[in-house]
Amino acid sequence: METTLSILTEWDETHTQNFQKEIMTFKHGLAETGLFTDEALITLLEKHPSHLLDVNSMGDADHPEYPNKFRTGDFRDIPGKVLLDAAKAGRVFINVRRAMNVHPEYKDVLDKMYGGIAEKTGKKAYTPNGSILISSPISQTPYHFDKTEVILWHIRGAKRIVLYPRTQKFIPDQAYESAVTNLIDDDLPYDKSFDTEATIVDLEPGQALTWPLNSPHRVDNSAFCVSVTTEYSTRESGMKNAAMVTNATLRNKFGMDVSYEKDGKAKRQVKSVFGRVLKKAGIAHKTVTKDMVTFTIDPKDPGFVVDVEPFERNF
Repeated sequence: METTLSILTEWDETHTQNFQKEIMTFKHGLAETGLFTDEALITLLEKHPSHLLDVNSMGDADHPEYPNKFRTGDFRDIPGKVLLDAAKAGRVFINVRRAMNVHPEYKDVLDKMYGGIAEKTGKKAYTPNGSILISSPISQTPYHFDKTEVILWHIRGAKRIVLYPRTQKFIPDQAYESAVTNLIDDDLPYDKSFDTEATIVDLEPGQALTWPLNSPHRVDNSAFCVSVTTEYSTRESGMKNAAMVTNATLRNKFGMDVSYEKDGKAKRQVKSVFGRVLKKAGIAHKTVTKDMVTFTIDPKDPGFVVDVEPFERNF
């Protein structure tokens, strides 16, 4: 890609006005970089640090509150081609975390992606993290929210994103507090009735999607998919997350009935400062969730997923 803006193939004034404020799609040219072909992805999977690689499968689709919650898999000693084949054939979802930051050829593209947005919006440079998602034709990402601003850059396959309002019905304070104090889990309780108020976006290759901060959502594939998900903190997201840490601590350690929704601006700012102090002092409430490995990738199995005796992830 020759210029900073060439990653953004179409962007007009309406995009600039709606960015971070509305559910919004725009077009990009990531496929033309050559970094997301089968061959490139196999090379990437072979060299990416194992502690930054997640190989997951879906859990119980009929769970009343947390359908399709991800299970953690053991991928050690599995060649990159087998991992890619598993994603194409089975119920496997691969998250190559921070791939766009760790590897220079991908970092160069990430800089162009956000350099283009910065120039178009007139805002200062962003410092995003970028991960590559490689997922099976029947993969479903559970109902959850993101703690930072997010853009989903779709490259290959067909993907449906279902987004929900940012109200207490869909993302209650206590669920937010649990997620913001948990390094692993950001899933939310889900009810099928929520879908009557959802916004559905069917993404095509070459389209990107962004939405207002913390919008709950879930994702359904209908084909093998490759996407890039980028996230970046803003002053707004940082302040809200820190205030939620304070509320989680007050609720869980002192039994107080707290509400971010009902707090005024000044109170939120005070709680934000206090939340940073609590985290720095190591006394903030923590939601402890062990990352348990429950399956291994087995190329001899048609679905590539074979259950194992659960053990805590150590790789």
